[in-house]
Amino acid sequence: VQLQASGGGLVQAGGSLRLSCAASGRTFRWYASGWFRQAPGKEREFVAAISWNSGSTRYADSVKGRFTISRDNDKNAVFLQMNSLKSEDTAVYYCVADFSGLGYGGTSGYWGQGTLVTVSS
Repeated sequence: VQLQASGGGLVQAGGSLRLSCAASGRTFRWYASGWFRQAPGKEREFVAAISWNSGSTRYADSVKGRFTISRDNDKNAVFLQMNSLKSEDTAVYYCVADFSGLGYGGTSGYWGQGTLVTVSS
């Protein structure tokens, strides 16, 4: 499975962005997937996860109520709608699949290359 994240950019605080992750491989639809992020000088942290059939989602407390994760298995894609963005959301966002850190079992996982989100205050 290969993952390609896109949709990052520069946005003002309070604005919105939608990240997309395009996946290759027939097995993607069977994996939980999600997003992690890493801000400058900080550890990589969990953002959101979605089960393989969209039946369950999980969010970090810091983004609950502002971010929404979704997926389209027919298009082999996962999305992250980010609203009410704050300066502390500035980070490189990584798409991930089949990773144990998503909370749905899994392995060492598959990681995309990351897309930069910069929120100006």
